[in-house]
Amino acid sequence: MLSCLFTLMVAVAVANSASAATYSRTSNLVGQSFLDAFSWQTIPDPTHGRVNYVSEATAQAEHLVAVSGDQVTLRADSTTTLNASGPGRNSFRLESNAQYTTHVAVFDIVHMPQGCGTWPAVCESEVGADWPNEGEIDIVEGVNNQSPNQSTLHTSANCTMPSSRSMTGTSTGTDCDVYDTNNAGCGVQNSGTKNYGPAFNGAGGGWYAVERTSTLIKIYFWERGSASVPSDVIYPGTSVNTGNWGTPSAYFPNVDCDFSTHFGPHNIIINLTFCGDWAGNSAVYGASGCPSTCVDYVNENPYAFTNAYFEFNSLNVYE
Repeated sequence: MLSCLFTLMVAVAVANSASAATYSRTSNLVGQSFLDAFSWQTIPDPTHGRVNYVSEATAQAEHLVAVSGDQVTLRADSTTTLNASGPGRNSFRLESNAQYTTHVAVFDIVHMPQGCGTWPAVCESEVGADWPNEGEIDIVEGVNNQSPNQSTLHTSANCTMPSSRSMTGTSTGTDCDVYDTNNAGCGVQNSGTKNYGPAFNGAGGGWYAVERTSTLIKIYFWERGSASVPSDVIYPGTSVNTGNWGTPSAYFPNVDCDFSTHFGPHNIIINLTFCGDWAGNSAVYGASGCPSTCVDYVNENPYAFTNAYFEFNSLNVYE
């Protein structure tokens, strides 16, 4: 009886934490205002990639960043053959100037980086040496053109997710502790085939959204042209109501994870690295069907990265 009661209590807690809310827009970022809301990080890659994160001035000089009307394009170098003993491929790592706790962020993405060796990401994380104690939320992430997209939480100890919960994606693990999982965290693979890489780009992209509260984190995805895209996502206005958004791709409740001690204020980070701990892992790279070794391929084939770019229509933030 106690076991049944406990199960019921957990079920009720998960259901209650799924309640939605209305949020008011605090940022409508398009074109130059999108770039103005971020700073360029010229830091060593935390994931040990074959990359050289450049400044905004260098990106402009090398045509790695462009604004066309409302659209913003961020790309990696695709012309330079790299010296094996020199720096990695020039690319970008942007960090939002603002930090967020309870909020919704909607990313309208037309194109994401593709190519063997690529590892693009849109995430929210704390900034500084205290990682992972303030947590990390990976919204868009994948490697080597291998779909589907994976959305993941990375935390310190004592944070797990229920094995069964209301989402369309498939759990890859329930332990979010980076030290227990060799930094894998608790991931969810999105359902469908057009949410990452070449298939995403071929469909004209789509919308990714994150909702974060004190009791839940949800990730949503809608492909371009889908009949299920909410009107307040297609036509962003002064507010959104996540209650109209349906079942999320990934759902992370606080049932077995105290969000107040595992997640602090986060910056939005948009970056593209190459190889590194995930994309360059010999087993992962070898299983992708990509040629050579990851580092050699990135060094020697600049024109393979012509399509290694993000193109954003907008970023809207609601709080």
